[in-house]
Amino acid sequence: MSSSSLTLYATRAGFGLPDTSPFVIKTEVQLKMAGLAYDRTSAIPPQAPNGKLPFINDHDEVMSDSTFIRAHIERKYGVDLDEGLDARQRAESWAIERLLEDHLYFAMVWFRWIDPENFAKGPAHFADSAPEADRAQLRHDMQARKAVELHAQGLGRHSPARIAELGKHSIDALSQLLGDKPYLMGGSSGGVDATAFGVLACVITPFFDTPLRRAAEAHPNLVDYVARMMQRYYPEHVW
Repeated sequence: MSSSSLTLYATRAGFGLPDTSPFVIKTEVQLKMAGLAYDRTSAIPPQAPNGKLPFINDHDEVMSDSTFIRAHIERKYGVDLDEGLDARQRAESWAIERLLEDHLYFAMVWFRWIDPENFAKGPAHFADSAPEADRAQLRHDMQARKAVELHAQGLGRHSPARIAELGKHSIDALSQLLGDKPYLMGGSSGGVDATAFGVLACVITPFFDTPLRRAAEAHPNLVDYVARMMQRYYPEHVW
């Protein structure tokens, strides 16, 4: 067991980001918001209890899924990442998280994993550690699995232009919801900001050229928001 007895199992830094997964970024930022000491170690999805990262081991209690990890740390450590919000604001925070995780995230994934140039530049390198003779097949299989997931979700059934259009609607909505506030719910960052930051950073990273990135960059408040969150929670990361 680690020295802090709480270990975050993450992916790794990459694509210009402190972690390639928006869900890992979300959980790590929420751990920082909660003021909890933790160790971080790299893992791969098959090592996770539910096949997805992140997960945590907290004093031998394993918890998967970023939403349930948050619920665990709030319950166990007496933390409320929505502190100061009324019932309506808490409902709005949840609705924003669904817009991000159940819609914009999948559009981001399509342009990262299915777009040929971006896939070759980014996710294809996840196979680099495999024997050279196996890499081409591994890359084909990884991309095919992601295409099946996106088709099942529904967004992957559309043309790239339609996917971009749908993603832009969510980006425009998020910009309106943020407005001129420093954080989504006002003057203080909260749980929803960890989610928004994770997804938006993955959209805006200059590593990938996508219509979603261009749509987000058209909103200075979103660009400034991501930079503000990055400086606050990953001050050592060059952004």
